[in-house]
Amino acid sequence: VAPAHTTFSPNAMAQFLQVHPQNPQARLIQIAVKLLAAGGVMAVPTDSSYALVCHLDDKTAVDHMRRIRGVDERHHLTLLCRDLSDLSSYAKVDNRQFRLLKAATPGAYTFILEATKEVPRRVAHPQRKTIGLRLPDHPSLQALLQAHGQPLLATTLIPPGQTEALNDAEEIREKYEKVLSAVMDAGACSLEPTTVVDLTPMDLGGEPLLVRKGRGELHLLNL
Repeated sequence: VAPAHTTFSPNAMAQFLQVHPQNPQARLIQIAVKLLAAGGVMAVPTDSSYALVCHLDDKTAVDHMRRIRGVDERHHLTLLCRDLSDLSSYAKVDNRQFRLLKAATPGAYTFILEATKEVPRRVAHPQRKTIGLRLPDHPSLQALLQAHGQPLLATTLIPPGQTEALNDAEEIREKYEKVLSAVMDAGACSLEPTTVVDLTPMDLGGEPLLVRKGRGELHLLNL
């Protein structure tokens, strides 16, 4: 079902959803789901840092998210998935890649894979036709993904011109309350980014390529 579009008033304030980090309240998760379905962009906690998320199929929301983040279409966005069945719907995965993914997920990894036709063209990398995919290990975010029923499009919440992600929900609310539909506060996240691994060399019989060492352990990937 295509999301409805909501025009956010410049005077509108982001809802502040204080969820329990281990046992998120179902009522608050449902509020978040409705806001996403209405075209909202939200700040949510992950197992690395806070991220911006929106509905995958909502072009208006995706464009709004890119503007907030200060990135163009060449910046890799990431699909946050519930499980490996989600991931295989949006990326081309062979047996070797699947075994590696199974061993390392859920966790603080971003995997670069060849996108399937299910991924909107505007979301995949314009030259490489690849997509970044994540299976996050964070109870509140997993609850949101389960209730939403499909992957969310995401980007790390790093303010334009800065290099570090924001980690404090109150600070995020203060900076972005007029441009976000909600901030999901589940406490501080790790400030260490995900480990990024490019799996596309495996398509031609090669080995995974470490793009960035982050929070995810390399030994789980045999790197």
